Amino acid sequence: MSGSAISPLGEAKARIHARLLAEGGTGAVADRVGALVDHEVPLLGGALRRRLVAGVLADVCGLGAIEPLLADPDVTEIMVNGPGRVWIERKGALVRVPVDLDADAIAHLIEKVVAPLGLRVDRSSPLVDARLPDGSRVNAVVPPLAVDGPCLTVRRFGARAVPLADFAGAEVAALLAEAVAGRRNIVVSGGTGAGKTTLLNALAACIPAAERVITVEDAAELNLPREHVVRLEARPANAEGAGEVRIRDLVRNALRMRPDRIVVGEVRGPEALDMLQAMNTGHEGSLSTCHANSPDDALRRLETMVLMGEVQLPLAAVRSQLEAALDVVVQVARFPSGSRRIVAVAEVVEGAGASESGSRTRLVADAGGLVGQ
Repeated sequence: MSGSAISPLGEAKARIHARLLAEGGTGAVADRVGALVDHEVPLLGGALRRRLVAGVLADVCGLGAIEPLLADPDVTEIMVNGPGRVWIERKGALVRVPVDLDADAIAHLIEKVVAPLGLRVDRSSPLVDARLPDGSRVNAVVPPLAVDGPCLTVRRFGARAVPLADFAGAEVAALLAEAVAGRRNIVVSGGTGAGKTTLLNALAACIPAAERVITVEDAAELNLPREHVVRLEARPANAEGAGEVRIRDLVRNALRMRPDRIVVGEVRGPEALDMLQAMNTGHEGSLSTCHANSPDDALRRLETMVLMGEVQLPLAAVRSQLEAALDVVVQVARFPSGSRRIVAVAEVVEGAGASESGSRTRLVADAGGLVGQ
């Protein structure tokens, strides 16, 4: 809601919204909204009528005031930082937009997102992760954890597939395409918002069309450009604390679904062990991502994740399995301009301290292209 007073157009919008909900019915929503607008404000025409119809539809079918932001293909992130403050990321830059929401409006938006998924967010359960129908990720935090009022963050799902060539030069792109086609096990590493999932989509486009691919994700974001793909999504516990299905459960189940390749959207915990076991048991060419600052750091992070699990394995065994399973680590980064580029491609070297520097990976390419052998 903008401003301190409700405009006549806003009052008409509220009346139409209330009548639409009260009348119910099965007709096309857009037609019914148009008819109600003509009944409530018959002299309204042109741009104002279209604006009123769009506003009511956004409230009824979408996410109200932030629906136009979701429709903007250049917006990659929407951040509602409590009452009255809405920011977006557009082309890599943070921009405040002229949208003001009060606490009730934000709470209503959060409820519209989580209620259809059987999730709950309140003072006893003040954190929630969810997904919009288009795949965009949603995170909500409410008081008492959010001190200044409820917060909502939407990470947009990319509507446009980004080709591998947009991440690197022709030589590096060809190298990675060959690695995927040659069934190398690849992990994409990088920071938050660096483009890991987008790059994973681009790499998966290089998988031969005849192969069966199973994807496993915490929140389904991958949109692999292929016909034979099965998408699995983890499920959090419901309001009663029951019904949770973890990523590692899905990875284990994927092994029973006759996969040619398994793509794990992101490993964050003990599921790393299941992923490595899958890579080591005949499912070459698997792909995944993790948060890390460098290829060597990615290996250390994966080791830590494996050690977080219930299976108590010695570090030497974990390290041996990791180095036998992984072939390539691709490091991606986001630059101040908003672009996302591959900054390193490294081959995993078996045997700790295999190089003079003690690095467990060998650099194959950097931001400048292929590294001389």
